[in-house]
Amino acid sequence: MYVRETFSTEERSVLGRFFTNIDGPVFALINLPEVVKGALFARYSRSPKSLRRLFLDEFYDQPEVPVEELAKDSDNQALVSLNRAEGLYDRVFSQFGDDSVAQLGGAHIACEQASNILTKVIEWGRLAAYLEQSTRYIFYDQKLGDRYRYTAPPEIETGPLTGEYAKTMDWLFDEYSELVHICVPYFENQFPRQESDSNFIYKASIRAKSCDSARGLLPAATTSNVGIFGTGQAYESMLIRMNSHPLKEVRDYAGMMLEELRKVIPSFLKRVDLPDRGGAWSDYFQENHEAMERIASNIEAEPSEVDEVTLVEWDHDAENKIAAAALYSHTNIPDAQLQSIVNKMSDADKAEVIRTYAGDRENRRHKPGRGMERSFYRFDVLSDFGSFRDLQRHRMLTIDWQRLGVKHGYSTPPVIEEIGWTQRWNDAMGRMSEFHQRVLDEHGSDVSQYVVPFGFKLRYSMQFNAREAFHMLELRTSQQGHPDYRRVCQMMHKLIRDKAGHKAIAEAMSYVDHGSYGLERLEAERSAEIRRGTSGA
Repeated sequence: MYVRETFSTEERSVLGRFFTNIDGPVFALINLPEVVKGALFARYSRSPKSLRRLFLDEFYDQPEVPVEELAKDSDNQALVSLNRAEGLYDRVFSQFGDDSVAQLGGAHIACEQASNILTKVIEWGRLAAYLEQSTRYIFYDQKLGDRYRYTAPPEIETGPLTGEYAKTMDWLFDEYSELVHICVPYFENQFPRQESDSNFIYKASIRAKSCDSARGLLPAATTSNVGIFGTGQAYESMLIRMNSHPLKEVRDYAGMMLEELRKVIPSFLKRVDLPDRGGAWSDYFQENHEAMERIASNIEAEPSEVDEVTLVEWDHDAENKIAAAALYSHTNIPDAQLQSIVNKMSDADKAEVIRTYAGDRENRRHKPGRGMERSFYRFDVLSDFGSFRDLQRHRMLTIDWQRLGVKHGYSTPPVIEEIGWTQRWNDAMGRMSEFHQRVLDEHGSDVSQYVVPFGFKLRYSMQFNAREAFHMLELRTSQQGHPDYRRVCQMMHKLIRDKAGHKAIAEAMSYVDHGSYGLERLEAERSAEIRRGTSGA
């Protein structure tokens, strides 16, 4: 059904080093530098040649190497023209401004010992993939070297509060350590192991429950490890934004990231620190930030009392619009005419369209199509910082947040009262509030975020369409989730149903879980153990 390209024996031997197959119309690129992949695809879009022929004619740099010698050469970079690839990339990207070329190469990078303030800055961008160390799978009283797992921000490390900072942080981690290890036997007593559960999954579930309960004491300075995969475009945007940030830790990591990324994808990041390119872009971000800070400082108002989750804005005609959007690709009728037809349908008929469009979903990964993107919801949320860290990962939506502080108070897990720790919890939060004020007076509101425990509340807005609501609300209300962010997402679902009145949409989200559970991770651990047994792991 397709034309098979002809290659000589020598050419096939070369191509076998760099492509997963030589004859099929679908193949992957292997053993090539990222810049060569990017340049190949950039040239590909402007050439009548196949990719493999293009590689042989324009990028393979050692045509004189005998076939038998190819197997001996382990340095694949020596066999391709890096200079040619970099030159082509520079012409297309730098001279012609074709930013799409920057999406054609990528790299993995690890950022370790980063504060939880820094990780949120890194993960702001939508274009990259991130995996962050979780607070529910390890006890954070395990030290790195001779210190607990927290960072000392450069501003404090060189200032008058450095000694008090270390003393206060060490004390807070001591409190966390004692609390988390009190929770373990408490939960073991509350939830005895069943004979059918292995010791491994039982211990893992108890550990997660204990870590979830104690994490409110961890400060935002707590370190984390972040794994990132991104394209050159994603990294460029990330680093330019980080270079304009008011916190020195963020700017320092931007410098370290740029240095390491230039070892693997240098051509993709040439603009980042050029004064008239990335430098001017960072200056633009910084100037806008400072200008908005000046305007905001003139607003004199105290925050009013609101619910934890508020549905601020929504599309009042959402179900009509979604029903029309669902039908659109199945007709040949203009959009406006189709909308008029749907508007005249009965409520029952429109609900049937939406039910049919959602279909018979066998699991939460079965999601309806893009017609669900026709409507939107905007929520204002005031939850603890720990919950925000989990919900912030949903980057496909529009999320923005305010600075972390102590003004909105803090959350207290039910177990704190059950084990008789209420006074110590309140004392810890009170001491950190006082220390936050010290840091605020000395270093300002950006640096003072480091000392705020996860249990304190943060205000943030989340705006997303109905299709994203399926993904986020069904995922974040699943049984194994932390009870705090489960509650936030359960409230969102209720508000979509009851306040917005979008009952057909809410009912289609059939995997939103409004139940409450004791040992949240247990079922997930049981499922994981079954999968391990099936795979022989």
